[in-house]
Formats: sequence, structure tokens, C-alpha cells
Amino acid sequence: MDEQENSILLVDDEENILNALKRLLRKEGYRLVSATSGRDGITLLKSNEIQLVICDQRMPDMNGIDFLAKVKDEYPNIIRVLLTGYTDIDSITESVNKGQIYKFFLKPWNDQNLKLEIRQCFEQYKLARTNRILQETVIEQNKELRRINENLEAMISERTKDLKIQNRALEISQAILEDLPIPVIGISCDLTTVMVNIKAMVLAINERYFQVGKDISGFFPLEIEKRIINVIENDIADTIKGFHISGSDYDIDIMSASEKFRGKGAVLAFIPLKETESTTTL
Repeated sequence: MDEQENSILLVDDEENILNALKRLLRKEGYRLVSATSGRDGITLLKSNEIQLVICDQRMPDMNGIDFLAKVKDEYPNIIRVLLTGYTDIDSITESVNKGQIYKFFLKPWNDQNLKLEIRQCFEQYKLARTNRILQETVIEQNKELRRINENLEAMISERTKDLKIQNRALEISQAILEDLPIPVIGISCDLTTVMVNIKAMVLAINERYFQVGKDISGFFPLEIEKRIINVIENDIADTIKGFHISGSDYDIDIMSASEKFRGKGAVLAFIPLKETESTTTL
């Protein structure tokens, strides 16, 4: 059954009261279900989707307050209304204050007032239902937000761990590079020096030393500069044989940068030549 349908359970041990209520409310378009006792009412609630219960107070076996208290425990979303006489006002008021019933109607009732009150009951039901849906949505959104935050924290933690490992690896790589027994320099595609290890710092061409951030244009003969640029642009290795610098002779191995830096720079490794090897100065 559609939960939006306005369904009323009428509970009263007097058939004439039930019939009077049915005649009055049937014209309002409500779906009506009736029972002559609280126990029968509970049974009907198990097999019917009900939004509003209207129950008489004075019934044998189970009075209206006890019945509606049971309804509250088992079906808390149902709007609960009590029919009662003036003599029960004190106990009814206490029940209202405890939240066992939404409101009560005094007998005999005014037909127009009763119909108006019932419309207000359904408005209350719809409002409460909307609030429940909103609360459930907020709860689900909060759960999702917590899940996202937890995943984000895990990702940040993992990323931080990775960065620490990478930084450590970079430090070790830098230390190894610094301590290499041969001079090594790194240059970018615009021939700017981006790395110089300790051995390379003492090399000088025309009294110019390799320094990070310095342009090496003019350090080497133009022909060698062209070969360095060719290595960077075409991702090929090259070797300058027997280059004389700072009183020593070297073969210069030129290697293009790898991975994501391919095409953006090159590494120059100066391999010392033995004294018996022939040298060439360009």
C-alpha cells in the first residue's frame, strides 16, 4: 500500500460510535479500518499501513490510553488520537504530556471541528515524515562525509608516507651523486646548469666554473653544444672523446634525462682518461 494514502484505524467497542465516525469520514476520502477492541486493533496494524489511530478511552480489557501507549511503542510514527468524555480529562492530559497521544477529542464531538482536527493530524504526520526523511538524509550524508574524510586521511597519510620515502630516496640519491668519483653535471634544455656534484665543481673552462643556475653557453665549443642539444631533443646518447679541461682529459658521456624529464635535459658524466690514452681537445 502507498504510504502516502491517508488511512485511519478506528477503535471503539461500541458499533454505533464506529458507524458514526465512518459516515462522517468516508466522505473525506480517507481509507478506514475499524476494530472493536484494542487487541483487534493491534492485529490490524500488523497488516495495514496506518497513519492515524482514533481510539475510544473506555473499552473493556484494554482502555484507550493503554492501547495507544502500545501503539506508540510498536508504531511510533503513527499519529495517536483519543476519544474521551469530560470525566477522564486529568488522566488524558497526563497521557498527552507523556507523549502517548497527539491530542484528544471530547465526546460528543462537533462534526466540522472533528474533520478539521483530523486534517491537521495528517498534516502533522506528513510534516513529521518529511522531517524523518531529512534527518535520515542528513545522517546518510554525515556517514558519507565521515567515510570520505577517513579515506582522505588515509590517502594523506599514505601520501605523506610516500613523500617521506621519496624525500629520503632523493637525499640518498643526492648523497650518492655528490660522492661519485667522477664529475657529473645536469643541464636543462636551455643549457642551464641544474645539478653539479662535488667533483664537477672544480672543473673550469676559460676560468668559468660549473654552478647551479648558470648558463653553460660558451663553456663548450659550439660543436659540442650542438651535440648536447641533439641528445636532449632526440633522446640519444653521445660521447665526446678526449676533451681537455682543468689540466685533465675526459671522455664526456652525454645522456638524455629519462622518464618524465625526457626531452627536458641531459646528464654529462666526465670519464677520466688514462695517461696512455690519446686525447682530443675540441
